[in-house]
Amino acid sequence: MAVVDAPAYTEPVSRAPLAPERWRVQGADTASRLDSWSEILATTHLAFDVRPTYRTPSRFQGTVTRRAIGDLMLVDCAASPFLGHRGDAVIGSQRGPRPDNVLGFQFVCKGVELVREGDRELALKPGDIVLWDGMQPTEVEIVDAFYKRTLLFPRDRVLAVCPRLAALDAPPSLQGSGTARLLVRYMNALALELPRLEPAAAPAAANAALELLRAAVEPNLQTSRSATRAAMRAEIGRYVGNHLQDPQLGPAPIARAYAMSVRALHALFEDVDESVAGLVRGQRLGRCREDLQRANGGSVTDIAFRWGFCDAAHFSRVFKRQFDATPSEIRQASLAAAASASAES
Repeated sequence: MAVVDAPAYTEPVSRAPLAPERWRVQGADTASRLDSWSEILATTHLAFDVRPTYRTPSRFQGTVTRRAIGDLMLVDCAASPFLGHRGDAVIGSQRGPRPDNVLGFQFVCKGVELVREGDRELALKPGDIVLWDGMQPTEVEIVDAFYKRTLLFPRDRVLAVCPRLAALDAPPSLQGSGTARLLVRYMNALALELPRLEPAAAPAAANAALELLRAAVEPNLQTSRSATRAAMRAEIGRYVGNHLQDPQLGPAPIARAYAMSVRALHALFEDVDESVAGLVRGQRLGRCREDLQRANGGSVTDIAFRWGFCDAAHFSRVFKRQFDATPSEIRQASLAAAASASAES
């Protein structure tokens, strides 16, 4: 993607829901423009100490477009050649919530990027796919003006569905993975369709991307006892998600589905904070909140019964305890927003 001159800015141009945010470097000279690029990378990707190389042009160019998809970020990045170093000093200087607690699924569209992450060295070219770890010291060198598209996943969400990944020193290679190529196509479709995607549908879109990432990564992972137990809990979580509408869903039917005793099922969850019943309740509440935010979701009672709650009063109590708002408050706010949007159009 060619980077062209445009009015400089460092703040996102748009903050509308589901609208992309855009950044472009600014500055009168190369040093100030690289400083601007360092700030943009820290905001949109990770913090880097950015330096020039002999390939860096006198008028360095860099742009980033970012789209939020639920709790994921789809980021398009284009820049002239530069060197980015992310060592322990840079990582240790970050404050507040850990912005580096992410895993990046990256597709190279144009250019050449050399990456040194931990013990691995990669020379990425157009068509290459890589999974990188935001908590690893890293050095990147852009050899030729590049354009890449990246999905940023919260680490905790990835490890929840792919727990064996935590045992690896470096993410596995995804080259040659058909599922990884499918995720690239899905990323491209998201970039096109996101402006027309209902806000309430964003979590489902993010979940689909997460499942594709899991399917791409799992075949390359080794197994240990603790990892096997974590993988079984993740599989049970997916089973629960597919059977939430069954009001009888609970420990006994879940145990039968996996040919184990209820006692063994509870023992599987002993080393995590969430019980089997809590897993079912949490997923049901999440689906209910999604439907409450949809204009056509139905009444509060309809939604509660749709996702397996049999008592509306009980549903209201546990929902309020989970989200600090009643189902009726969420529903009324959603209907008010839909009416306002309809009036404006």
